[in-house]
Formats: sequence, structure tokens, C-alpha cells
Amino acid sequence: MRYLILSLLLTSPAIADPSVIENVAASHSGDTWRFDVTIRHPDSGWDHYADGWRVLNMDGNELGMRVLHHPHENEQPFTRSLSGVTIPDGVTQVQIQARCSVDGWGDQTTLVTLN
Repeated sequence: MRYLILSLLLTSPAIADPSVIENVAASHSGDTWRFDVTIRHPDSGWDHYADGWRVLNMDGNELGMRVLHHPHENEQPFTRSLSGVTIPDGVTQVQIQARCSVDGWGDQTTLVTLN
């Protein structure tokens, strides 16, 4: 029985570290916004990496998304930008949510106040 338990422990999937949003800078020009998002994730190559982030309104509706097309295992943390995001009139706060190629969208969001 103890060998079965040990075997199950050794073969169970590891819990991955989520993508962590370390910083967000938001700026507007005309009618659109630009978001510069800094993410940290233990990218291990093409099989497991932070593969995107998105801007959400406070109801969870997506306003814009930045796809990350390759791993950044030698560049941590890293910053990527998304321009041309339209924010509806009257919206003063948005959320940023990161995604991982293995674990999907993270449970945590980062609140950004738009000035």
C-alpha cells in the first residue's frame, strides 16, 4: 500500500506558479488607451509559458487582449504593451488578467485606475 501512495505522489501533476502582474502603466491618447504590463512567470519553454494578458472592465468583459507568442524564460520579468484599447465613457477603473499556456487565465486581477 505504501508503494501505491508513493507512486501516486510521484505521478501527480505539480501545481504551477501563476503569472504575476508586477506593474501596469496606462496612458491615453485621443480616444484610446495604451497599457504597458510587466509580468513574471517561471516560463520553462514552449510547453509552459505566460501566453497573454487582457484588459477587463469591472464586470469582467474583455476590452482588449495582448497575445504573447513565445516564452520569455531568459527575460523575467518582462513588459509588453497593447495600444488602441477603447475604454467606454464613464469607466474609471479596469482590471488586468494574465494567462498561462498550461493553467489558463489566472484567478487574480490587477486593478488599474484610469486618470
